[in-house]
Amino acid sequence: MNQRYADTITALGTALIARVPVLLWGPPGQGKTSVIESLGADLHFHVETVIASLHEPSDFAGLPMLDPVKGTTRMLPPGWARRVVEVGETGRPSIVFYDEISTTPPATQAALLRPILTGWVGDLQLPPGTCSVAAANPPEIAADGWDLAPPLANRFVHLDWTLPADVVADGFAASWPRVPVPAVAPGLVDQETVSAKTLVGTFLRARPELVTRMPESSDAAGRAFPTPRTWEMGARLLGAAKAAGFSETVIVLLLNGSVGSVAAAEFLEFTRRLDLPDPEQLLKDPSAYVVPVRRADQVFATAAAVYTAMIGDPTPERWLACGTILAKIADAGMADIAVLHARRWADPATRPPGMLPTGDQFRSLGPILAELHG
Repeated sequence: MNQRYADTITALGTALIARVPVLLWGPPGQGKTSVIESLGADLHFHVETVIASLHEPSDFAGLPMLDPVKGTTRMLPPGWARRVVEVGETGRPSIVFYDEISTTPPATQAALLRPILTGWVGDLQLPPGTCSVAAANPPEIAADGWDLAPPLANRFVHLDWTLPADVVADGFAASWPRVPVPAVAPGLVDQETVSAKTLVGTFLRARPELVTRMPESSDAAGRAFPTPRTWEMGARLLGAAKAAGFSETVIVLLLNGSVGSVAAAEFLEFTRRLDLPDPEQLLKDPSAYVVPVRRADQVFATAAAVYTAMIGDPTPERWLACGTILAKIADAGMADIAVLHARRWADPATRPPGMLPTGDQFRSLGPILAELHG
């Protein structure tokens, strides 16, 4: 099978696992609808196709209707939204597939913001776990195409979609390829996502100018660019991809599609240079940790990773080990980094019942722990 095609489908499946809205860009007739239906079948999702260009804003924002009893106006949802809710009541999740989104006028694009971001359609909320997928032709080849508005573009991970010639030939001669998306335990996805958010936070602490960088052209404004929202999406996608064991190529596609290729490349290079120790190993033997005093970025990421790992399994031994790591960081002259996590570490809501810091931890983290001890 064509590897680029397989990686793109895998990236699409990762977005579904992470529940991140995804937008497929490509020329017409490339099988975008078919692959969504195929993936939906593989994942046991109901697929509700909505041809966005054929709908009015009220089909996404709701149709105003007077409630004579309450004397207020209700926003009635359309039939497609009610079908998704009815399917959800059976326990089956749905993919809402917004097709031809680049041929929707600005008013309809604005109405799409709330359903895609929050799941509300009029006064009806779509079931938790509902996935949003959209397809678009580039505006220059779309019938009556419009540039995608930045607020709408910023709600998607963007993936370029084409059918390679060998895939088409094999499909006609034999069968169309399917790339199964492996089932991943939600707990593992959550764990990896927390670690990914730690990496993103460490990176943005070092490169604050990349927290938000608005595009300089109208064409770029309709694609991926970094904002706090898309960094959060990128972290969720990175966590899901790592939990599923997907390749570096898939991770690059997902991060490029979330925050843009420039910001993604800088983030990935930053994470390679961090060379972080395994937080689980540090929790087993905190005395072995040597603070790299010239690498504040690495120390910050290590402290966050150790604290996050401890919270996942807060036994008394792991809690004390985490405190030892934080104390070492404070003793190395990086009290600002230690403080950030030690306040939460020392909080009664986090501490295992009956546990108190050791004498060494009190000495190193005294100003913070004095509040708890008092």
